[in-house]
Amino acid sequence: MTDVEFPTLIQNELRNPKRNSCPINSLWKNPERAPKPASCHLEGGDSVSLHEEPLISVLTPVFNGEDYLAECIESVLAQTYSNWEYIIVNNCSTDRTLEIALHYAKKDGRIRVHNNHEFLAVIANHNLALGLISPAAKYCKVVAADDFIFPECVMRMVDLAEANPTVGVVGAYLLAGKRVLCDGLEYERKVVKGSEISRATLLGGPYVFGSPTSLLYRSDLIRESQAFYPHSNPHADTTACYQALEHSDFGFVHQVLAYARIHADSQTSKSLKTGTFNLALMGDLTRFGPKYLNPSELKQRLEHFLNSYYHVVVHVLVERSGDKEFLDQQKAALQEMGLRFSFAGLLKTALLMGFRLLLKPGVALSKISAAKRNAGKVEARYY
Repeated sequence: MTDVEFPTLIQNELRNPKRNSCPINSLWKNPERAPKPASCHLEGGDSVSLHEEPLISVLTPVFNGEDYLAECIESVLAQTYSNWEYIIVNNCSTDRTLEIALHYAKKDGRIRVHNNHEFLAVIANHNLALGLISPAAKYCKVVAADDFIFPECVMRMVDLAEANPTVGVVGAYLLAGKRVLCDGLEYERKVVKGSEISRATLLGGPYVFGSPTSLLYRSDLIRESQAFYPHSNPHADTTACYQALEHSDFGFVHQVLAYARIHADSQTSKSLKTGTFNLALMGDLTRFGPKYLNPSELKQRLEHFLNSYYHVVVHVLVERSGDKEFLDQQKAALQEMGLRFSFAGLLKTALLMGFRLLLKPGVALSKISAAKRNAGKVEARYY
């Protein structure tokens, strides 16, 4: 197997971690045999004993991830934090995913591979992975198979969590393609009350929850329930954040520590095309809005989400020529969260979209033709 080819900037970052870290194990072919120094010195003269590093469980649930998995694994191996276990959960992949995972597991004893005997939906597979973390693990870090983390990711997140025991979820800036996301918090704000950040997020304020790749969880919050991601929508990780922050605070590291890859096969791209992401937003609003928002705020935000949602539904119906099965799925999804699918709302949105297009008939014909031509195709997108 050949070495992974990183972009030059990322390659340099992986090869040259900050001097204030202690990448001692990277000098050894077998990290388990590397000598453990009593301590390493950080900026400001602080000293942290490596024997006191809490165990971190790193997880990568994966299905057919051969294109990016090696890069993901290499990023975990490049961490300046050394006390981790890495569990890769292969979800009945039909490509070289299992071969790649086993290759790395043979090279590093901290890596173990769980091979599912039957295929699971994406969230069920994530919950299975979360259930495999070591009883001794104090924190858990998920890294999506098509993403990766920068060398200081785990160390910086754990440092913040250890310094602030009330923090249950830690986030950081996320590089998605060429854009840096999860901004909006003032630099001096490294810890925010769980209720405060949940309310701000529901009102459309700074979205700092990012994705599992940009978050660190306290393991005891995961162990409190059989399903940490509490429903089947692929964006249940955001719901888990709201749920965890009912009883803990949110920490944020003001550094770019994670990378999200934008490609057409990603769950995010598919969700944005079909309205799954919009359904997740409304589900979180109906579940947590009554706790953090007043009735007027809740109504306003729900109207905002519904308008965006019906816009996506119209696009899908144009592509799929009024797909009845898709409509039935939408009605069932809204009903599950206590909402009613409004054909009047759908018609109003369609008429408004049609009116705008009629003002530019040439553009209208072009867009309709493109929608038909691209039916079933997914555009690479991110939030």
